[in-house]
Amino acid sequence: MKKLNELTVKEAVAGLKAREFTSYDLTKACLEEIKELDGHLKAYVKVLESTALEQATNADRQLDMGGAGAFDKQSLLGIPYACKDNYSTLGIETTAASNILKGYIPSYESTVTDKLKKAGAILLGKANLDAFAHGASTDASDFFVSRNPWDLTKVPGGSSGGSAVAVASHMCTFAIGSDTGGSIRCPASWCGVTGLKPSYGRVSRYGLIAMASSTDSPGPITKSAEDAMLVLKIIAGNDPKDATSSKNTVEDYFDVAKKASLKGLRIGVPKSYFEIDFETPGIKDRILGAIKLFKEMGGEIKDVDLLHPKHAVAVYTVIQRSEVSSNLARFDGIRFGYARDAFGYEAKRRMMLGAYTLSVGYYDEYYAKAQKVRTLIIEGFNKAFKDVDVIVGPTLPNLPMPVGQLDSSPIFGELIDMLQIPGSMAGLPVISVPCGFAKGFPVGMQIIGPHLAEGKVLSTAKAFQDSTDFHLQYPSAIKEFK
Repeated sequence: MKKLNELTVKEAVAGLKAREFTSYDLTKACLEEIKELDGHLKAYVKVLESTALEQATNADRQLDMGGAGAFDKQSLLGIPYACKDNYSTLGIETTAASNILKGYIPSYESTVTDKLKKAGAILLGKANLDAFAHGASTDASDFFVSRNPWDLTKVPGGSSGGSAVAVASHMCTFAIGSDTGGSIRCPASWCGVTGLKPSYGRVSRYGLIAMASSTDSPGPITKSAEDAMLVLKIIAGNDPKDATSSKNTVEDYFDVAKKASLKGLRIGVPKSYFEIDFETPGIKDRILGAIKLFKEMGGEIKDVDLLHPKHAVAVYTVIQRSEVSSNLARFDGIRFGYARDAFGYEAKRRMMLGAYTLSVGYYDEYYAKAQKVRTLIIEGFNKAFKDVDVIVGPTLPNLPMPVGQLDSSPIFGELIDMLQIPGSMAGLPVISVPCGFAKGFPVGMQIIGPHLAEGKVLSTAKAFQDSTDFHLQYPSAIKEFK
């Protein structure tokens, strides 16, 4: 029988509705797991034990009064979650895992955390990340390195590493991350959980500490695709505070999934995504095995031509560094934050390159040219989606790396995220789900859909998880020290 902290969001909601346990019990179980495991895993920057238990007690009062009907108004009532520490939380320290923001207490709430609060979700704590989300390993946190729950000598991926570790080790029921070039999908893949990057504009960026403003995408990290549907339904939607948020109606993802069928679903396989060097042959084999399963389930497999991911890496590096330089200019030690010498090495490196590419004489040579190639990437996806419904491929070309590899390349994160960056550049919805194991580590598969087609992506992922149990496996390293 599952422990309470091991429940999915769907299972936890069902249990609370039936009054099989209380929100206090559920929240306490997660907090106890944090006390037992987080000294090893380092997922949380801050744990909010007393306020979380207080909110759980209030949730139980509402459930006592309203019964199961209380969920009609607050669909995540009493459900404990973790939030990446680059979301502004009213009255709660928000650091982006950077020394420059130590002690910063926001006077406002981000739209994402505000919506979750109104839905009754309980914030357990703020999760670790690469400082300012600059990285793909959580090695670049100014505070400490989070550890992969499958092997503590390895990184969990990043930049939403703390969020993914918290979900994989059941130190929360779900978590919130942010994805700029793979920052939800990368740690989801390496930690063996489900990570969704929604379409750009589907979820408001208001209150998210900006990294690259044209690709930043808030999204959920969960134990299943079904849970991702539940959370996305809450946080998605137009927001007057974010001019880039979409005004399109938010789908009923469960209704889409109910009507969806893999029979006849046209699944694209990008040849260029399989032409790169895979560190471990088993990764490619697991993806091909998943594609074979899709075919057995009735999917129509088609090859598609997309621009080689190496071009997206060059484009993303220029555009992201430029936007980082612009966004971090506000941290001057005068309006808020410490003096600029408190920036970590990775932030300084990115700002310097960004300032260079935006400078007079180099703007047209680098930034403007990168934007033109970005258009080619978008057009390539648009052309592909005329022939297929979704595109499937590997999330990452390698398995988790040892702690301490960050300085092996000045574009370490971009090289790690090579296969994820094209979807980010095009602003598309992409989900990473576990599809097998290689050398004892989980392997992630990406499912990419057309813009604002989250329902299609989620229903495809759900169908895969309904037929497999890869997402149900428990991290091996935790078994050893529990």
